[in-house]
Amino acid sequence: MADGMYDVIVIGGGPGGYVCAIRAAQLGKKTLCVEQAELGGICLNWGCIPTKALLKTAELINEIKLAEKHGLQTGNVSWDISKMVGRSRDIAGRLNRGVQSLFKKYKVEYLPGRAALSGNNALTVLTKEGEKKLQAGNIVIATGARPKSLPDLKADGTTVITYREALIPKSVPQRLLVVGAGPIGLEFAYFYATLGAKVTVVEYMDSILPASDREAAAQLAKSLTRRGIEIFTSAKLDGISITPGHVMARIVGAKDHKEIQAIEADVCLSAVGMTGNIEDLGLEQAGVKTERGFISVDPQWRTSAKNVYAIGDVAGPPLLAHKAMFEGHNLAELLAGHKAEALNRGQIPGCTYTHPQLASVGLTEEECKTKKLEYSVGRFPFLANGMALAAADEEGFVKLIFGKKHGELLGAHIVGGRAADLIAELVLALKLECTYEEILASIHAHPTFNEAVMEAAAQAFGKAVHI
Repeated sequence: MADGMYDVIVIGGGPGGYVCAIRAAQLGKKTLCVEQAELGGICLNWGCIPTKALLKTAELINEIKLAEKHGLQTGNVSWDISKMVGRSRDIAGRLNRGVQSLFKKYKVEYLPGRAALSGNNALTVLTKEGEKKLQAGNIVIATGARPKSLPDLKADGTTVITYREALIPKSVPQRLLVVGAGPIGLEFAYFYATLGAKVTVVEYMDSILPASDREAAAQLAKSLTRRGIEIFTSAKLDGISITPGHVMARIVGAKDHKEIQAIEADVCLSAVGMTGNIEDLGLEQAGVKTERGFISVDPQWRTSAKNVYAIGDVAGPPLLAHKAMFEGHNLAELLAGHKAEALNRGQIPGCTYTHPQLASVGLTEEECKTKKLEYSVGRFPFLANGMALAAADEEGFVKLIFGKKHGELLGAHIVGGRAADLIAELVLALKLECTYEEILASIHAHPTFNEAVMEAAAQAFGKAVHI
């Protein structure tokens, strides 16, 4: 491809970047996407998708172990870790090729290389063939994020690992220490515990999934503990000693530093958060401001530099692929001169894909109390749902929070085997400002897991029949 001028250049080919590039091209913009690694970004290649492939395998293992509930005789279950990993990598590869195919279909130009801003509407891309100088009417930065590390717990790829190494194990450690009880930490804790590892999770905050509704998080913690995962909250590591294949530390109170337990592990997974990929992008000379490791943007994703935008993880929390895709799609609409939906952070669902899953959208009960809102809570356990019982998947509940005066939906929190799918109805309900009466007036098919949503809405205002 010759050096030249483009309407839009997107730096980064992850969920936000490739969606923005495709939509801009669909809208008639001459578009180039620059990516230094794999198209699809971390999500498709080293995050969301391959992780869920492994988690599905873990779920199947647990289901087979419970096969007798269904009248099935299976004998002992065995597995091949290399085939599990191979399947997840194959899926990632298929999706990567899918993005390449979409680029060709919609005439998005693709340039492998590392890009940096080099002036007004200009950037330089270092490729295998050398340096290319390009210009664009608009530049979109979508370079994603990477794991943070604690000063005394730096990843070495073998004994102290990140999600990336956790996705491609050659064997299962006997003892796994997970530092951080966010979605990444808990999902890998669940996967490795299913494969027989003794898993210990240490979380600095006083709850797993600290941003989640406390009642929902507590239910998930109980479920994971029943699966043999040891969880310490309000805790941190002290006196860490790391040698190849061996980690020793003390678990102490996060605030009082009193020893809770000494711990040894073969592998430590560090899952303590993420920071934006903002280095070596020429941000300072272009006048792009950053804050706390991320690029600062306004509600329309504009940075402090003219015609330079940022979307996805590099633009700050929440670091979610679906948030990045939304931003990429809608920024492309704006760049084409169309009206676009603004991002409402209160309507972004969050999901943790353990089993049971936890999915949430909107306000937590704790946030309602902080805001001094008058609210009503409705709960319905899957233990009382016919389809959940038929599927032997009855852990958890649906919890809905409504404004007490008008009955409008304020928040939804689901713990259950299919929570990540069930939350979509409630994201739409929140978007449309639905009341509990409108949810009740929507006929839910019977028998389905979704009936628990309707039942929880009814229970919030004393109209429940099945509980």
